[in-house]
Amino acid sequence: MSAFIEETKCLLPRIAFLACGCFSPPTPMHLRMFEIARDHFEMNEMHKVVGGIISPTHDSYGKKGLAPSADRLAMVKLALQSSTWIRLSDWEVNHPQWVRTRSVLQYHQNYMNNYVNSPGDKEQSGPLPGWLPYNLRERKDPIQLRLLCGADLLESFAKPGLWADEDIEDIVANHGLVVITRFGSNPERFIFESDILTKYQRNITLITNWVPNEVSSSLVRRLLNRGQSVKYLLDDLVLEYIKRTGLYNMKSYVH
Repeated sequence: MSAFIEETKCLLPRIAFLACGCFSPPTPMHLRMFEIARDHFEMNEMHKVVGGIISPTHDSYGKKGLAPSADRLAMVKLALQSSTWIRLSDWEVNHPQWVRTRSVLQYHQNYMNNYVNSPGDKEQSGPLPGWLPYNLRERKDPIQLRLLCGADLLESFAKPGLWADEDIEDIVANHGLVVITRFGSNPERFIFESDILTKYQRNITLITNWVPNEVSSSLVRRLLNRGQSVKYLLDDLVLEYIKRTGLYNMKSYVH
């Protein structure tokens, strides 16, 4: 029976998650989203999750409180030291200019599937990137890369001028969304009110986070700027990095 179960798992469609954002700084909730999503898909035996990717946004995004990309990359690397399956991609931050989310998804999905179907150990451009999940060549079937996000990103689709309709349609139609929602939120209503999201609602997975965590990057920056403790709100290694570099106009505190 166990052999049959394992064989069945081997036949499940393969997916990976990609989270875009500022990560200024990265918080434990950024990583918890990956764990919540993987549990959902694997416990329901819907897909085989092959990896998770964090892609920090380009410096030219220009959001308030955005630390330089070199610092954000360093902090994400520190936060990921305890993870065996979530990896950091620096492709977006090293691009000559800001990149649309749909392009970030397309690049990483195409790279993974080209790698799966290529005969050699190296791509033509050189060594394999560190974000590439392990053991992708165990099978030859394609991998779908889904955008992992919170309900706030889903709701941002409705903000005028923020997202192009063709970008939203491409993301949902060709990749899919995995949305981590809070208890009491109503993402189903938001999807109903959007013609594009309703059209592709079968590609949207809503997962309720039953252990809410309201710690955001903006909250951490505010506390640091006020000289208040953020211990236990961030990974200790990330906090030490912020102290050492003086990011976010951090004022001294005793803790």
